[in-house]
Amino acid sequence: MLKEVHIRNYVLIDRLDIDFSDGFSVMTGETGAGKSIILGAMNLLLGGRADSKTLSQGADKCTIEGRFSINGYGLEQFFLDNDLDFDPDDTIMRRELSSQGKSRAFINDTPVTLTQLRDLGCRLIDIHSQHQNLALGTQSFQLDVVDTIASNSQAKELYIQSFDKWTELRNRLASLKAEFESDNTDREYLEFQLEGLDSARLKEGEQEELEQESDMLNHAEEIKQDLFRASEIMTADEEGSVQRLRSALQSLRSAQKNFSQCTELADRLDSCIIELKDIADTVQDLEEDVSFDPARLEQVNERLDLIYSLLKKHKKENITQLLELAESIRTRLDRTGSYEFDIEQLTRQTDAARKEMEARAQELTATRRKASDVIIKDIKELLQPLGIPNVQFNVDLQPSQGYDRTGHDDVRFMFSANKAVPMQELAAVASGGEIARVMLCIKSLVAGVRSMPTIIFDEIDTGVSGAVAEKMALLMKQMAREGRQVLAITHLPQIAALGQRHYKVFKTDESDATHTRMAVLEGDDRIREIACMMSGSTLTQAALDNAKALIDNNGR
Repeated sequence: MLKEVHIRNYVLIDRLDIDFSDGFSVMTGETGAGKSIILGAMNLLLGGRADSKTLSQGADKCTIEGRFSINGYGLEQFFLDNDLDFDPDDTIMRRELSSQGKSRAFINDTPVTLTQLRDLGCRLIDIHSQHQNLALGTQSFQLDVVDTIASNSQAKELYIQSFDKWTELRNRLASLKAEFESDNTDREYLEFQLEGLDSARLKEGEQEELEQESDMLNHAEEIKQDLFRASEIMTADEEGSVQRLRSALQSLRSAQKNFSQCTELADRLDSCIIELKDIADTVQDLEEDVSFDPARLEQVNERLDLIYSLLKKHKKENITQLLELAESIRTRLDRTGSYEFDIEQLTRQTDAARKEMEARAQELTATRRKASDVIIKDIKELLQPLGIPNVQFNVDLQPSQGYDRTGHDDVRFMFSANKAVPMQELAAVASGGEIARVMLCIKSLVAGVRSMPTIIFDEIDTGVSGAVAEKMALLMKQMAREGRQVLAITHLPQIAALGQRHYKVFKTDESDATHTRMAVLEGDDRIREIACMMSGSTLTQAALDNAKALIDNNGR
């Protein structure tokens, strides 16, 4: 149940603190007074779209806060799943919007996402706005009503699981068949590609080795000269670095006889001479191995040309990718023989999944047919006192063309307000007032099934008046007696007079700006408000007497 609402700097509301009570309450006010502003603030609190333009002029931040009592509504799991503090007697939802357009949401002072705020909000308050009357004509809304009355969430979940399984298998089968057809069509081309790759006899690392060999062969003379010079420097008979270092070593060995510090130096130099001699031998061997071989160079370049051609043809970067392509083609060609077996297996699985889905759909349809009988009976009983004594109403449930995630049913609400007039689709034949009454009856049925603490009706009385409006008010009052909070925003005195609590929305012109205010009306103030709703700006004694009589009958 909604206990309090606190609004700061929202459109024309600079500050509003209002307490709400249980039972049936009403909200009135002249057109343009700001009832829609308050409703907009409530929508924002419940996770609606935020817009920085909704901030009051010059304000840095807008805040809407609601306090709720949620004891007995089975919401403990929501708080546990979302790691939130659970206080059933005082749950706080808050929405903040800055002038820079940044939005923040909180539940019990813990920051939450808008999705979390909406999840909780939709379990606490149902706001019926006027555009929902248009939704009554849509199949999705009608099907949702039938499912709600059927309480068939388990049957729906089982059906959806089977539908998703069948859809997945069907898509896999279609993909496999398309792949099979493509591979068969492309078989000759694939075989031609594989033959070209296999005949090349490619090897990992071959390209890099050939490129290095090509560079060596192209510069063989230069390399040979450089190696020869290096060898001469190290091994010449008298001036070579190896021979000269050996002379230095002899001197150090001679000195160490009388100067022990030279022993370590002589040993180190001896090691260097051994390493240098090994390097010199290797250089000499390389110099002898290097030679310009035009025939080999031609072979290397021809092999590289083949590799480069294959890389370009198949749009690959290296031999590794070419080898992977060859293996992929080989796998596709090898698989052709197993396609028929795989398709047969998957076809059997898909057929089995479809049969399971069809069975689940029939079970779901059965719950809907049973609920439809209840809806037909209850809607007729509720509509007859609301000024449609000869109402005809039916829930036309027919198999749909195919299957989707909602099942295999097309639903249409059929309606006629008169005995001799055949029923047609509700949205096509019902007047605005009739639509409003049907919607109220549906809300009454749905409220009896769903555990919804608070319902707000925004001018659901559109198109009705007089005794019918009074009957609608009594129905809303009955809904409130069943353990929920009902608030009706209305322009009709017959409904306003039956509220157990009466709120008035009005504007005040102050020195700096115009502000929307809200107050609880009692006693004479309430009588005058209802009298004004009956007689307009000219307040007559007759209107006052009628207003008092309406309020005195409130106990019905």
